[in-house]
Amino acid sequence: MINWNQYGVKNGECIYKNSLKSDQDIREFVLEGSAKISFPEGRMRMENAMSADQGQKANYVLWCPEDFPSDVYIQWKFWPIKEPGLCILFFSAAGRNGEDLFDPSLQARTGEYNLYHHGDINAYHVSYFRRKEADERAFHTCNLRKSYGFHLTAQGGDPIPDADEAASPYTLGVLKYREQVRFFVNDMEVFCYLDDGRTYGPRLGGGKIGFRQLAPLVAEYADLEVYALHAGEDEKDARD
Repeated sequence: MINWNQYGVKNGECIYKNSLKSDQDIREFVLEGSAKISFPEGRMRMENAMSADQGQKANYVLWCPEDFPSDVYIQWKFWPIKEPGLCILFFSAAGRNGEDLFDPSLQARTGEYNLYHHGDINAYHVSYFRRKEADERAFHTCNLRKSYGFHLTAQGGDPIPDADEAASPYTLGVLKYREQVRFFVNDMEVFCYLDDGRTYGPRLGGGKIGFRQLAPLVAEYADLEVYALHAGEDEKDARD
């Protein structure tokens, strides 16, 4: 676990934990698009159900149904099995006017990317293990974007090896605390974005998180945990 104190927070309260070991663990999750989900190694394995030749129609998003607060640390384990492809974590996802992400008044979403960055929702989204296009395979980066819109706000080198060299699951983490958005791989910081609340619109608050995969990637996920973050002692003293 990362050292919370250096980011102005103390050890947060764990408010959600899911091992992602079986169908029962995701029985209330919401899948947008088509995917094959299995648990052959006691981890959630996702792969496309439609041919990658179908382009964006073959991609999908799996949403956790819980709503989480604005200040959170999200952690999960990731293991790439087969390339090419790309992974994204959406967080702080909600309707553009504050609606619940699954409000029936919002435009239906079926996995095509434009519905998530130029549709009816706001979200931050970190893309990692980007092995889809030729330039992504040649130079590995992790990107943070903010939507509505397609605003690239931060970028860092991707330390995760290619699938054929991946030895074990990698622990990924997103810290969102006030203006900070930070991404970690095995507790190593990959990038930091300080959202001023003006350049790309107001800071995003609480909302849902979702896993997105691009065909034909096969990857596994485990041990999803979410912590609610609180102000560190020094910061609380300064406000009192």
